[in-house]
Amino acid sequence: MKGTWAVVLCSLLLIAAEIQGQLTSGQRRCSCTEKGSNFIQQKDLGKIEVIPKSSSCDHVEIIATMKSTGEQRCLNPNSKWVKKMMTALINKRSSQSTHR
Repeated sequence: MKGTWAVVLCSLLLIAAEIQGQLTSGQRRCSCTEKGSNFIQQKDLGKIEVIPKSSSCDHVEIIATMKSTGEQRCLNPNSKWVKKMMTALINKRSSQSTHR
C-alpha cells in the first residue's frame, strides 16, 4: 500500500511540474545567460539586435548575428568595444536620417 501512495505522489509531482513549466514557457526571459563577448571582428557581424530591460529580463541584451554562419552571440553591453560600436551605429543612423 505504501508503494502505491509513493507512485501516486510522484505522479502528482510530475504533473504539477509539467503544468508549472507550461505556465512560464510563454513568458520571455533573458536570452543571454552570461555577460557575453567583449569583442567580435566587425567584418563578421551581420545584424545587431538590442533588447532593452523589461519586467522579464533586468538588463539590456545585445545579440549579434554572424554573417557567415548565422550564429547568434550575446555581446557584453558594458564592454568598451561594444559601447563604442553602438555609439558609432547610433551616430551613423542619425546622420543618415538628417541627410534625407
